[in-house]
Amino acid sequence: MDDEIAALGGVTGTGISVYSAFYDRLKEIREYHRKYPSGPLVDASADYEALLKVEPVISFSGEEGVGRYLDLHDMYNHYINSKFGGMVEYSVYLDVFSHPEKIPRKLKFPRQYMKYMEALLEYLVNFFKRTEPLQDLDKMLSKVEIDFEERFADGKVVGWENHGQENELVPSEHTVIDLGYYTTAEELIDVGPEKLKEALGALGLKVGGTLQQRAERLFLTKHTPLEKLDKKHFAKPALKGKQNGDAKATQEPDSAKQIALTEAKVKKLCNLLDETIERTRQNVVKKHALTYAEMEEERKGEEERAAEIESDEEESGFYNPLDLPMGVDGKPIPYWLYKLHGLGQKFECEICGNSIYKGRRAFERHFKEFKHQDGMRRLGIPNTNNFNEITSIKEAEELWKRIQEREGVNKWRPEIEEEYEDGEGNVYNKKTYSDLKRQGLI
Repeated sequence: MDDEIAALGGVTGTGISVYSAFYDRLKEIREYHRKYPSGPLVDASADYEALLKVEPVISFSGEEGVGRYLDLHDMYNHYINSKFGGMVEYSVYLDVFSHPEKIPRKLKFPRQYMKYMEALLEYLVNFFKRTEPLQDLDKMLSKVEIDFEERFADGKVVGWENHGQENELVPSEHTVIDLGYYTTAEELIDVGPEKLKEALGALGLKVGGTLQQRAERLFLTKHTPLEKLDKKHFAKPALKGKQNGDAKATQEPDSAKQIALTEAKVKKLCNLLDETIERTRQNVVKKHALTYAEMEEERKGEEERAAEIESDEEESGFYNPLDLPMGVDGKPIPYWLYKLHGLGQKFECEICGNSIYKGRRAFERHFKEFKHQDGMRRLGIPNTNNFNEITSIKEAEELWKRIQEREGVNKWRPEIEEEYEDGEGNVYNKKTYSDLKRQGLI
């Protein structure tokens, strides 16, 4: 009675509210359709088995080769036409795009870089879902986000170790000059004005003055920490920076974190697609060495191989647990016909190179075929009816030896093989010598 009263009030016997369970389920359904908006709508009266047989349409570009290669040409064009990139070959880009940590940090804050990384991430996610539809990519990326939060807070993200330092005055690997190699400021002059300017700017020092003054100013940092240097050596902050300093201080860390997270996701996807990236690079290098005719020939070969694979898949679609051979209609032959022709029997012929023949009929027919005849000829044995049913090389040689002995090939025949010599030194066999002597010619 209590359970019935609770049910009328919207509570089940287990204490779960009917209404909360309903809305939780509704929330799950809405979340599913939000993640998969292109899913087909299923009518309650529809034939579910027919729907399951419908194969999904997955499209690939010609460059992707049905999912075997990546097509990063759009990202490549973006890379070579940007400040953070450079003019490199496409094959070189395939090696460097998966290492965003090598790009100087000061080049990552413009919006152009963020758009590039977002486009790259979007393509890699889309490609991975098309080629690996059974993998739970969302779960993988959520783990990346959790791990990233901890590492970013500890400053352990590669390329973003000092993200919290004020003004980001950490010199990059492109601007650092190792002062340990220099003993005087005069030696630093050989570095050049541009290098000195970059090194001073990275440290927040003044970049003006003569070449000698720049070298002396930079050389001061060899033995004196930056915080102990006289303020006159530091560059004055720009007026715009003073006015918008608070806004920049709050916006830059947020954008840095977002950029670093995008890079972490891209690196994760690059690790998952490592084999595909390497295969793409090898394919690009190979194409550079091919002519147009060779590329067309290779393309036709790939189409033929794809057709063969498709035909094999169609053949393997038949239920054939006994591994029966296929008939002329492309279907397994009846089992009674299989037994009638003795196709369950297998015969091996050593003379044919240990070839196996299924069925008595095929075995008997092969003795007159070229492969068996060629094997007998290589053994120096005539392929006569005497050697039918002989498949062993040893047996064939023994039989041929007995036949030769029986026919007298190796028997001593004095009338032919016994030799005689006349007075002039001419040599004759016994039969010829007897005939000539009987006629009085010798």
